[in-house]
Parts: sequence; C-alpha cells; structure tokens
Amino acid sequence: MKRITAIIAVTAALLASTGFAHAEGELNIYNWGNYTSPDMIKKFEDAYKVKVTITDYDSNDTALAKVRQGGSGFDMVVPSQNYVPIWISEGLLLETDPGKMENFKNVAKEWQNPEFDPARKFTVPWAMGTVGTVVNTDVYKGDINTWDIIFKTPDELKGKVNVVPEMTDVIDAAVLYNGGTKCTGDLTILKKVRDTLVAAKPNWVAMEYGTIEKMGSGDFSASSDWNGSAFRQRLKNPAIKYGYPKEGFVNWSDNLAVLKDAKNAENAKLFQNFMMDPANAGMNSGFHRYANGIAGSAEFMPADMKGAPEIDVPAEFASLGVPSQTCAPEVQELYTKIWTELQK
Repeated sequence: MKRITAIIAVTAALLASTGFAHAEGELNIYNWGNYTSPDMIKKFEDAYKVKVTITDYDSNDTALAKVRQGGSGFDMVVPSQNYVPIWISEGLLLETDPGKMENFKNVAKEWQNPEFDPARKFTVPWAMGTVGTVVNTDVYKGDINTWDIIFKTPDELKGKVNVVPEMTDVIDAAVLYNGGTKCTGDLTILKKVRDTLVAAKPNWVAMEYGTIEKMGSGDFSASSDWNGSAFRQRLKNPAIKYGYPKEGFVNWSDNLAVLKDAKNAENAKLFQNFMMDPANAGMNSGFHRYANGIAGSAEFMPADMKGAPEIDVPAEFASLGVPSQTCAPEVQELYTKIWTELQK
C-alpha cells in the first residue's frame, strides 16, 4: 500500500509540473502599459479557457527590478532586445524553445535568429519600431526631425515637453545628439551627455509614460516617444507628427518571454505560439500600432497602417537608424549614474 501511495504521489507531481498549469486556466503577463490588444487577449482566453491578467510597467528597468526581487507571480514579460541578454544571463527566463513551436514558421526571416536571442531559445517577437520625437505642429511650426526638440527646446515648447522615462532611450538619444555612438564608453562624450540632460530638464514639464492621452489632450505639446505611440496620438489629433532626428535614432524590438519561475508555464508557451500566428499578431498591431515581425500579419492590420509615416521610415531618414544593442556592463553602470543624477 505504501508503494502504491508513493507511485500515486510521484505521478501527481509529474502531472502538476507538465499539465496542470494549463488546467488551472490562468496566465499573468507583465507588459508595457497600453500595449496589449484586449480583443486579442479575449480571443486567447476563449480559445484556451485561460484567464489572462495584464500588469503594466513603464520601463525596462522597472520590469527587471521587480522580477529580480523574486516571487513576482508573473508568468511572462516583454523586454526590449537590448535587455533580453541581461534577463537570460541572470537566469530569469525559461528556455521555451519557440524556434521549435508550430507557428515559428511565420516569424519573418530577419527575426528568426537575432543576435540578442540566437535561434529564438527564449523569446518571440512582440513589436518593433523606432525612438524619435512627437510634436503638436499647431504649437510649433519648426523642424521636428531633430533632438533639439528635447535637448535644446524651442521657446514655443518650453514647459510643454515630456520625456518618456526609458533610461537607455533617453541617454542613447543624448549620445547621438552629441556625436557619439550607441553604448559608447567615451567619458568625454558621456560628460557632454550628462551636461546636455541636466541643462535640458528645466524645459521639460514631465517624465511620464502616458503620452498617448496627454499629447492628445494637449497637456503635452512635444515628447520623446516611440513611433506606434506617435501613430495613436495622430489618430486623436492630426496636428501631431512624428520626427526622425537627423542626429540619429534607435531601431528596437520588444519580445515575449516566459519567466523561469512561471507558475503557468504551459499556458505561457501556448501564448508564445499564439502570438506567432499572423492573425493574432496583426490584431495586436492594430491596437498598439507597431510592426510585429510576423510574416503575413499585415493583411490582418487596419488599412491605415499601410504606408503610415510612423511605420515606414521615410527614405531620407532610413540610414540614420542604429540598432538597439546591449551595452557592456561598465557602460550600463555609467548610464545608470547619469540617469540617477537626472532624477534628482
């Protein structure tokens, strides 16, 4: 009888580790705010009878700090490509091997084997885009294709500028503005970056994530921002335009990963595969207004995304984009020191 009891206990434990997570019908996703299509989530919930909960964050560093503490209760996270190697190296992600999932065939070839996650062992594409400026052109009539909007703010925009609080985006912009290269460790350039940011900050009204609402309502007249956010702002107010800074701008991607301590890992794997289906990726893009890296998804997006100036980088600016990358630890430390000083 003891042997039978032991066998039953072992069998139950094995089932719990492999199948019961799905049977529990839950999935907890930690994602950037206002970045997930409610209709797409409902489609997943209906298909798999899984209750999905979304918790928002406003920066890569916020998400990383929260999960580093342990016991977050989240199953999935959506880090940017320059942060993915950090998550992997710290053992925070579960190796789910999306490259072997059924829908991986839909991932665009250029995104199947990215440097930040070779062979897609951990992540699947969520969205990709650029970092630039957004300006209400009813308020300001000058050139918006420059980081001067943020770092040498025109008089018409002083006290009306927001900066989205993503550390690497802000510092990278200031590095490019000062003639440096992304992830530079050049102390002369970084001193200029520090001085530029400190001098510019008095002209800003806020450092907030929620630009779609506040640009649309007129609380902000300009901001550093991402292209999909700018697209959604323009839909609220046609006078809002997206600028590609002539000093250079960063191309980035965000990627869906499963946490190492996920309690609902099987459901999380289902969701990774689900998001590589063109119809689902297209539905999600129709909400957040970014490209997604899934071939065939365009036919499932709103017609106004085709040829949109925020999505298709104009030819005159295409060569100015630089890829997002993970900086060396010593450079990350210097970035953090600058960022900490800027928060004072």
